[in-house]
Amino acid sequence: MAPSLVSLTEKALEEMPQWPWQSVVDAVKQCQRLLPLSDATGAYDRAVAALVAHVAAAAAPPAGAGCGDAGTPTSSSPESSAFRFSCDTKSSCLSLPPTGRTWWFDDLVALAPGAVRRVAEALAAARVAGADHAVVARFLFYYLKCRVAAGATTAEEEKKATVEACVAAMSVLDVRTAVSCKGLFGVLRLAAPLQQLADAAQERLVAMIGRKLDHATLDNLLVPAPAGTAGSSSLYDVGLVLRFVAAFLRSGGGGDEPARLKKVGRLVDLYLAEVAPDPSLRPAKFVELATALPAAARDCHDALYRAIDVYFQVHARLTDDDKMKICRGLIYEKLSPECCKHLARNAAFPTRAAVQALASQHTVLKSLVLRDSGEQLKPVSAPPSTAGKRRDSYNGENDGQVILYAGRLDLTLENQNLRSLLDGMHWRVMELEKVCSRMKTQMTKMKARPRRAPRSCTARSLPRMCS
Repeated sequence: MAPSLVSLTEKALEEMPQWPWQSVVDAVKQCQRLLPLSDATGAYDRAVAALVAHVAAAAAPPAGAGCGDAGTPTSSSPESSAFRFSCDTKSSCLSLPPTGRTWWFDDLVALAPGAVRRVAEALAAARVAGADHAVVARFLFYYLKCRVAAGATTAEEEKKATVEACVAAMSVLDVRTAVSCKGLFGVLRLAAPLQQLADAAQERLVAMIGRKLDHATLDNLLVPAPAGTAGSSSLYDVGLVLRFVAAFLRSGGGGDEPARLKKVGRLVDLYLAEVAPDPSLRPAKFVELATALPAAARDCHDALYRAIDVYFQVHARLTDDDKMKICRGLIYEKLSPECCKHLARNAAFPTRAAVQALASQHTVLKSLVLRDSGEQLKPVSAPPSTAGKRRDSYNGENDGQVILYAGRLDLTLENQNLRSLLDGMHWRVMELEKVCSRMKTQMTKMKARPRRAPRSCTARSLPRMCS
């Protein structure tokens, strides 16, 4: 009896791993065109599995071959001479032609975005030799470069589909160790001009960048604000950076690895200093960015203080209440004495902030003094000459060992200046309270008494606050 068409097809699919490489690539292309039928019959999965098997076989050197033969098409196909690159070799996307373990990159550039996503996910799941997660990530970046950055794809819808497929494939990789931070920001730049990129793709990209945020640079974060954003004309997209920070904290960067957290803290301080001079940056955004990281992210708050100082100078019309909200991000105990002294004399900062800063420094100094004075010092034997003199002076009293007790008090000139400033600030606060009480009393009397003709001024003049 003649074999049926179904049995012949099944036999052909089983033998697909033995097909030549180019035939397998063509089979994947055909399955992409015949969706959803190829999915329903299982042909698509068979073709992708055969392609993965070819990549794995090419990575292992054949019997009797040297190490130099590994990672080339000759080890996987009897028709190696028939291999041709599908991407135009004259294209600018091929500035670095793939070699070694990446020999298969060019042949797969011609695949549609959906097929590339499926192949990349299959390679990542199989973890085949020669196609680990780092190599798969390099292929996806290369595919984007050829299909989107080089202008090979002109239709915006196809560009969007390409970016979304590559981002989805990257999200299943080990992002921390295999995906380049620089490459992720390159994908972000490619996606920026595309309108209405899928929300899922945007969230995946933000999450991946957040996990790699400790590898980012200031230039990476200086993303221009999207044009036409309602209610904002800021120079930079501060909201996007806030999403990166939130994704970093969600990924466990907030407590498990203090070194990574501190690197992100320094990066955010640099970004704050860069965006602080922007006159269009709203206080709410600045506060959110200044307080986005936990306290453990910064050992010193001097950089944060300088950024806030610049912001106050540019936004001179802020009220004291708004300024105090911004100052919530400062931990005054983590300010250096120089910055604390500068804050106390800085007219741009509210008086309450200066008082709090000096009070915190006073508390720190007091704790240091108490700690040092409370230490028990070991007895020290006097030198022989000193002991002899003491015995002569005191007529032999306390003969033997002379016990000396000493206390230490480490108050530098800077600390003494801070204490003087604190005392002066306390005096100013007391005088302000007296003035306020006097004015309230006068206002109460003025409201109680009837209107009369103006008399000569007999009220006492208010005290001078800053003499």
